[in-house]
Amino acid sequence: MNEPEGLRFRRLNRPQIITDELQEPQYKGTSLNEPPLMSGCYEPNFKLREAQRLFEDQLVGPESIANFGDVIYTGTADGKIVKIEGKSITVIARLGKPPCDGSREQEPSCGRPLGIRVGPNGTLFVADAYLGLFEVNPVTGEVTNLVSAGQMVGGRRLSFVNDLDVTQDGRKVYFTDSSSRWQRRDYLHLIMEATADGRVLEYDTETKEVTVLMENLRFANGIQLFPDEESVLVTETTMARIRRVHVSGLNKGGMDTFVDNLPGFPDNIRRSSSGGYWVAMSAVRPNPGFSMLDFLSQKPWIKKLIFKLFSQDMLMKFVPRYSLVIELQESGTCVRSFHDPHGMVAAYVSEAHEHDGHLYLGSFRSPYLCKLDLSKV
Repeated sequence: MNEPEGLRFRRLNRPQIITDELQEPQYKGTSLNEPPLMSGCYEPNFKLREAQRLFEDQLVGPESIANFGDVIYTGTADGKIVKIEGKSITVIARLGKPPCDGSREQEPSCGRPLGIRVGPNGTLFVADAYLGLFEVNPVTGEVTNLVSAGQMVGGRRLSFVNDLDVTQDGRKVYFTDSSSRWQRRDYLHLIMEATADGRVLEYDTETKEVTVLMENLRFANGIQLFPDEESVLVTETTMARIRRVHVSGLNKGGMDTFVDNLPGFPDNIRRSSSGGYWVAMSAVRPNPGFSMLDFLSQKPWIKKLIFKLFSQDMLMKFVPRYSLVIELQESGTCVRSFHDPHGMVAAYVSEAHEHDGHLYLGSFRSPYLCKLDLSKV
């Protein structure tokens, strides 16, 4: 594995336009608006149940998906980068060191590949929650470490590298670091505390320089370049919204809200063929209904009590298996939504990746990949 050479870091000098809300101490409760009604564009349906499960029990936690032609690539919970071609799965690389049984203890050394993209020269760019940014040659399996996680960047440690996107010329890689306090295996702590230490960063593939573009986000998660590549959309999971961070041009260093008060807590965001965006919800905020995370958002003392009484695995059992994917227009307006109210076919959806008339649905914990024929919904 090649180590990064001459890696340099700098903080972008930018206008201080961040709202007061983002300047609060990290561990206060947050204030979410009442969730939007599940009506209109968000009207519940069963369209995700039309999806087909692929490779069930042959791969676990295919969080993010990329394709080069008809070949599909994804990363799995046991630290593998795999190639899916037709009915076969081939392991092309491992980012960490075995043993890798997907356990909490082994995750940091084994690695946990999350965001994955195909670069302009056909190589894969991968964000690993524990190990950092990588470039992987899908033909030879050669792995190059671009940015190592765990190191200090802009005065804070990279602790939870999450998603990434690459410019069309391959020069810049934009990525999210969800927290400098919590690792991926402690993501429920990050959600419950609503820690405001997420960041958006830029890696320059020529200068090897890493730049902090935006700070103080609450669980910075999925990231997607805008078509003009002057800004990126970033899902701010615990705030149920999507931010637009300006990364170049006249507004560089600025940030605004692209869409607020979503019907769920957004995970990855990807382009749709209509020119809009697919957004996968890691959990929903039912209205009418009860959303535990909304209820707890203003009650930090109850959160602390809950974590004393229950393990993270036990708490996951209280999160409804309701799956939801929405499509947004380029303006942020909802176009349509696909649901599986009890997660009977597609559960724990992390990403919706569109290719050749189908949506490939990633998951942060399910032991399968799902494929939805868009002509049927």
